[in-house]
Amino acid sequence: MAASTQLVCSGCGKAVDPGLHVFACPAARAGDDIDHVLVRHFRPDASRHDAAREAHQTTAHSAPTGCSFVRYRHHLHSYQQAVVDGLSDDGFCARVRRIDDRIFELDRRRFDVTPLTAETTLAEALGLGGALWVKNETGNVSGSHKARHMMGLALHLEGGEATGRLAIASCGNAALAASVVARAIDRPLDVFIPTDADPLVVERLEALGANTVRCPRLPGQTGDPCYHRFQEAVASGAFPFSCQGSDNGLTIEGGLTLGYELSEQLAALGDDADLLFVQVGGAALASAVVQGLFEAQRLDLEAVDSGLPFKMPKVVTVQTHGAFPLARAYHRLSRRLLQRLEGVQLGAEDLAAVDGASLLELYGPANAAQNLANASRLMAAWGSERMSSELSFAATHRASFMWAWEDAPHSVAHGILDDETYDWFAVVKGMLRSGGFPLLVDEATLVQANALAVEHTGIPVDPTGSSGFAGLLALHQAGTLPEGARSLVLFTGVDRAYEAKGR
Repeated sequence: MAASTQLVCSGCGKAVDPGLHVFACPAARAGDDIDHVLVRHFRPDASRHDAAREAHQTTAHSAPTGCSFVRYRHHLHSYQQAVVDGLSDDGFCARVRRIDDRIFELDRRRFDVTPLTAETTLAEALGLGGALWVKNETGNVSGSHKARHMMGLALHLEGGEATGRLAIASCGNAALAASVVARAIDRPLDVFIPTDADPLVVERLEALGANTVRCPRLPGQTGDPCYHRFQEAVASGAFPFSCQGSDNGLTIEGGLTLGYELSEQLAALGDDADLLFVQVGGAALASAVVQGLFEAQRLDLEAVDSGLPFKMPKVVTVQTHGAFPLARAYHRLSRRLLQRLEGVQLGAEDLAAVDGASLLELYGPANAAQNLANASRLMAAWGSERMSSELSFAATHRASFMWAWEDAPHSVAHGILDDETYDWFAVVKGMLRSGGFPLLVDEATLVQANALAVEHTGIPVDPTGSSGFAGLLALHQAGTLPEGARSLVLFTGVDRAYEAKGR
């Protein structure tokens, strides 16, 4: 039996042999400047009635419940690979539940569908004219969405041949998620953390048996020192148990479950979102959610008698003033695209640098109407030859669009201060395809948004976890939020001080 899914590199187009258990593009070569990231696709020759489509038709437009990794198993490459390797459907479900049970012993939480709620009190406090939906991940395993990625990797590890130590670079939520899941599957884990890591996080990591390695930022060094040490470990044989798709494309798969849940929950409620505000650091979250939502939309359209198809919201990515490599990359690519659409001949000067101060103005809340208009033009060109050629150029000239932030970033939303947006390409494509755009918010708005979120929802979300909502607040205060817009935000991480009080 052949799997209905296949891993394909989004940068070079290399399709991985279905019999191989790999996590990185086998065609990648050091310094080739190609954005090698493995992405799971349904095979073009897969039957229209394959298991994934049939499963989606069965579950579409019903309120999702239960364990996400059981509910959406037919969509996962780890499941498809396991079946090809001889594991039964019941056997895969048993594998998921065994890991989930062990996680519950360690963390008192499971991979159950997380709630999506209409937060009318918060919307009324702001005076919003449209609905406000909040997807609450603070009660997920380890207190954030990050564990979804790690569970996806664990399912691949349980069915593959990789042995030895696991490695991750993280300052908080990702490390905690990795330590819980790694302990659940009895694998040793090295966590590369910054010197100023939260003591509460470090204490919990060590209690779970993780080996923590502090990584100082060296003079003259650009990029995250923790990430540098992590890459050294991977080069020495460690398995990248991380949230960077550029190092392990399989990490995105577990996060797709969040997108699947959102599409079903909105459909079950009989509503759509016009705007999705999603915070971006390394961008595994945004990459996974966007791809999951687009896939759900496609499966809706292909399913028989599924009712009205899920409507894709415009993706608005939110970064802080501390570091915004994604906005910089989007600007460089979108400017080229707009010029091509106008018939302008492109030259080397079209990749000239734009300074940070100019980007803060261009992608600040006051300029959102213009950015939305430009985004609509770009969305209309999706699938065109000009769009495709520019996307191919970007995928094979990564260093011209994405590189490490030059200065050490600082923000109250410290969890999205990645020096580099590792999964930038998938997220930029998501904005282009949906008619969305990047948004940069200041520290005062991040702090205010968190206070409002906690006060009016009762959800103990931290400033990083509410930074997507800060983007909505910034547009509302600037008067540039489209009138009557129905907005969707993600609360992605619990306040660790609050959580510590409950332990």
